Amino acid sequence: MTRPISLFTGQWADLPLEEVARLASGWGYDGLELCCWGDHLDVTRWNDAEYVQGRIDLMARHGLKIVAISNHLTGQAVCDDPIDRRHQEILSPEVWGDGDPEGVRQRAAEAIKDTARMAAKLGVRTVVGFSGSSIWKTVAMFPPVPADMVEAGYQDFADRWNPILDVFEEVGVRFALEVHPSEIAYDYWTAKRTLEAIGHRESFGLNWDPSHMVWQDVDPVGFLWDFADRIYHVHCKDTKKRLNGRSGRLSSHL
Repeated sequence: MTRPISLFTGQWADLPLEEVARLASGWGYDGLELCCWGDHLDVTRWNDAEYVQGRIDLMARHGLKIVAISNHLTGQAVCDDPIDRRHQEILSPEVWGDGDPEGVRQRAAEAIKDTARMAAKLGVRTVVGFSGSSIWKTVAMFPPVPADMVEAGYQDFADRWNPILDVFEEVGVRFALEVHPSEIAYDYWTAKRTLEAIGHRESFGLNWDPSHMVWQDVDPVGFLWDFADRIYHVHCKDTKKRLNGRSGRLSSHL
């Protein structure tokens, strides 16, 4: 069975969607994975039939399909702690609001629910994105992190994402979490724990991107094999490790 090869538009969001679609069509892609920023897709308009049809028609003009939609930036704010000026830089003014951290998290959660509704209207089965994490800040493990603090992070994730997944299931759409540093699932074991935290709900799976695993020394093929039934989407990028004696695995701010 052949699978559609699509271009994720997140790195192209400074260009109008019409231009990205024109370019991707010329490059031979089957479709696009639309990001929910720039002018590419406004999920707040999920109930605007004219807007939704306009997006479908735009793609059709270039011989493309909408393969998936992605809302990484908003998803990041659902669980993150702290919420600070970094989030203001990536969130819409509507989600950021007055910047009160819990308010931001709640508005981000509602926007992810709207993303599921938009996907359903577009006839798209999969939403890709980030989850955020209240415990990523502890990943360096010093000062020593109590086990109950880690468990509280997974409970926070479950408490915030289960109501979101209720909407995904209501509209028949799946969420694929990109396993990625700064998320609740960033490697093999945290992906396993994340699925456990939400009771292995079928509406929640994983986006597999080997480039995020190679630099962590996680075997991407082993990950793919063990989580095969939960891989709902794939990103393909390449990465290299360069052992030059100066840059460590985590690199640095400088």
